[in-house]
Amino acid sequence: MRTYFDSASTSRIHPEVLKSYESLLHKYYVNSESLYDEGIEIFRMMEKARRAIAGLLGVNSDDIMFTSGSSESNTSAIKGVCFASPHKKHIVTSCVEHSSILNCCAQMERVFGYRVTYLPVNTDGCVSLEDVKKAVCEDTAIVSLMWVNNETGSINPIEEIAEYVRKHTGAFMHCDLTQAIGKVEVNLSNIDLASISAHKLEGLKGSGILVRKVHVPFEPLINGGEQEAGLRGGTSNALVNMVFARTLRLALENGRKYHDHIKAMKDELIAGLLTIDGMEINSPENSVVSTVNFSYEGIPSEVMQNALNRAGFMVSARSTCASRSNDPSYVLVAMGYSPRRASCCIRVSLTYYNTMEEVHAFVDACREIISKYGSI
Repeated sequence: MRTYFDSASTSRIHPEVLKSYESLLHKYYVNSESLYDEGIEIFRMMEKARRAIAGLLGVNSDDIMFTSGSSESNTSAIKGVCFASPHKKHIVTSCVEHSSILNCCAQMERVFGYRVTYLPVNTDGCVSLEDVKKAVCEDTAIVSLMWVNNETGSINPIEEIAEYVRKHTGAFMHCDLTQAIGKVEVNLSNIDLASISAHKLEGLKGSGILVRKVHVPFEPLINGGEQEAGLRGGTSNALVNMVFARTLRLALENGRKYHDHIKAMKDELIAGLLTIDGMEINSPENSVVSTVNFSYEGIPSEVMQNALNRAGFMVSARSTCASRSNDPSYVLVAMGYSPRRASCCIRVSLTYYNTMEEVHAFVDACREIISKYGSI
């Protein structure tokens, strides 16, 4: 029996989403930009989905741009704004962002001559408003921060940061919502751009959106026709875009419905892990209910992962985009933990599909692995 504890990496597809997609595949195959009746019908259905997504997020339908996922959305947000505002050459982000943000910012420095401020985080893995205030200047084009950290589940004070950026600076505020949707209540009233990926929400891979409010100047990165109001060229992946609306609705509904169930499992998991001598919990107390990051310094991440895999548990050590790296977690190092502790971390991410029995079995497996291989 295999147990999936890696939903922060990717989620299983919700049966309703899969059923909707399969039913659409049988009938709707023409180009949504075509002017004959079938193309117009698909275009209208996609626009209906766009309006539904906007309603769920509390924004206007013109603010929704379909993308291939959060990596594209994150990169597009930063480059799209910066290239449309060439008189501003400064970006503010944090040192614990997803690789799609960090690598984009590094490229903006290396290739395009931008100056980037990488904000520190505290021991809870969060950016402070005071540091944002110190970093932003007249030359700042965009502030880009994640709402929830993908490794630890730390929750940034995005609402107060976004309010300050909106009211007191000339910069635009971008937020990576990839790990936040369905886990925390999200308010986009002071956020100019936001990224969401469907495959974290029981949706389809290769599907996502960038919320880009219409007042935000934006230079397209993919040139083509008039798709996505001329902001993202290429034939629309219309059917995938259509089912994003159902994906998002289900994620929001289930996030509220199963919150207490998931929290109970998280609390039980932490309590069980702490009965093992030498076990350290890296996720802060106020992290999202689905994520637990822990370390046992006697066993490196890769060894623990492989042992857990043999025991039937699928987990990650850090962001899956960096899962083949043996480097310490840069997120944990930024939080002040030792390189050794950051090299021995494991991330468990829970969903409502998981059970308390699986949590208990996982703790037992950790205890057995440590008794065999541990060497504190």
